Amino acid sequence: MTLDLHITLTYDMDVPTDILLQVEAAAIPEQRIEWAHIEASRCEHFVRVAALDGIGDRIWLRTSGRLSIDYRARMTVLRDLVDVATLPQMPLHQLPGETVQYLFDSHYCPATKFHSFVDTEFGELQGGARIAAMRDWITEHFVYESGSSDGTTTALDSFVMRHGVCRDYAHVMIVLARACSIPARFASVYAPDVTPPDFHAVAEVFLADPSGVGGSWHLIDPTGMATAADMVKIGVGRDALDVAFLTAFGTVVLVDQNVSVTRAD
Repeated sequence: MTLDLHITLTYDMDVPTDILLQVEAAAIPEQRIEWAHIEASRCEHFVRVAALDGIGDRIWLRTSGRLSIDYRARMTVLRDLVDVATLPQMPLHQLPGETVQYLFDSHYCPATKFHSFVDTEFGELQGGARIAAMRDWITEHFVYESGSSDGTTTALDSFVMRHGVCRDYAHVMIVLARACSIPARFASVYAPDVTPPDFHAVAEVFLADPSGVGGSWHLIDPTGMATAADMVKIGVGRDALDVAFLTAFGTVVLVDQNVSVTRAD
């Protein structure tokens, strides 16, 4: 799958402001950058720094007045596709060290509050079969509503309200997986069929390989809008707090935002 990306962002600010930007598709083995270009309006400072888990880059900006970002890329997805439901859970003592942080509560994901629900609702299932059932449960019980949540909404809030946007669906998927000791992290992605067109958020879970040797991460989208075959990964983190496409350390005003993800001809 080859996708064309075109993202434009415009913000205003009254005083010089530090901004952390993460919009570029990651250069990782599961996806290939055919070409890419990012252009920013005049900035006092523009430098890339490594993002979490070595997946993608962030950009430190310092600017004032109007900030305009234009990012274009063509990406080919090379990800190995498997049926998650067939994969076993990796024993805790065999988990790689880098996955351990994704077993615990994080800012938006209080997983320890979901142990009883997970045991009651999914207790007869194991590993990837349990993950698939959790994904399907969220898809069936939640309503996608733009504007129904904000930067304070946690997975527990979303679970109670049973509505939200992609970040809320991802947070609920993450807490359910972590509540049964399966590492789960938040992934910011681009995908072609997201409605309305925007940055997209999904969960990623770590499961054992069928061979019984090692394990790997697998993308899960409980909104049903995207599949692992057509997602381009931007970055990952414990939850949305770690992977915001723009974090401003000051006051900024959104003027315009457009995200276009299309299948290449």
